[in-house]
Amino acid sequence: MPENEYAKDVLVTADWVADNLDAFQAADPEYRLVEVDVDTEAYEDAHAPGAIGFNWETQLQDQTTRDILSKPDFEALLGDHGITEDSTVVLYGDNSNWFAAYTYWQFKYYGHEDVRLMDGGRDYWLDNDYPLTDEVPDYSAVEYAARGPFESIRAYKEDVDLAIDRGLPLVDVRSPEEFRGEILAPPGLQETAQRGGHVPGAKNISWAATVNADGTFKSADELRDLYESEGVDDDQNVIAYCRIGERSSIAWFAMHELLGWDDVVNYDGSWTEWGNLVGAPVETGDAE
Repeated sequence: MPENEYAKDVLVTADWVADNLDAFQAADPEYRLVEVDVDTEAYEDAHAPGAIGFNWETQLQDQTTRDILSKPDFEALLGDHGITEDSTVVLYGDNSNWFAAYTYWQFKYYGHEDVRLMDGGRDYWLDNDYPLTDEVPDYSAVEYAARGPFESIRAYKEDVDLAIDRGLPLVDVRSPEEFRGEILAPPGLQETAQRGGHVPGAKNISWAATVNADGTFKSADELRDLYESEGVDDDQNVIAYCRIGERSSIAWFAMHELLGWDDVVNYDGSWTEWGNLVGAPVETGDAE
């Protein structure tokens, strides 16, 4: 596979989005642009013209169960914002697409065919002086019918237990300090677990190693070398996890979508679940 030739056509450039802003702003639902952030303050200040704003915390997870949206709620969210199951949806967001990648994964969980990420995310759009507006689009509501859920891309606690027993790859994408158990969350973010550390046997391959300084994804060759150098390859079942499932969505996207590795899943319960489970095995310090 030549450098930068990814397995799937799931990344678009900021230039491509800028060239197609008219289509994204049209009433016709063929194209929809969505900014996904941990909150919507930045979106309300400025965003790409025509972009819908999704709040990851309040709109893309169930507030009672801390789970992903139910199928009816997912259908309602998209339909209410003028997105049909046939729409080409381009997602982008803050923190080099942390929450946009999580949303991409959720779109695929519910079977949306044509969804993509804008390479580099919100910061890249701002840093390179692409068009901005504070106008919030008002698209007519439509019916949305999801096909999923497709469980083949999602991991649960039982899958992590099995991976530990069988010695299957677990990729912890958090910072080294989180992995070692020195801190419970990135600075400034809420602590969501009682214990620090990592799942026994996990490899610490940070999400940040998958992107360049400008937030765009590294080439296919660089990504493959990153994982294979740690003994993780496409001949194995791989589970990615982080703290709340958003950074691990970046790793899942890199391995499953960009490299085309079929047997990669995202453990969205992540450390918030595992670090709070009574009796769940935990290791601290660096990996052996």
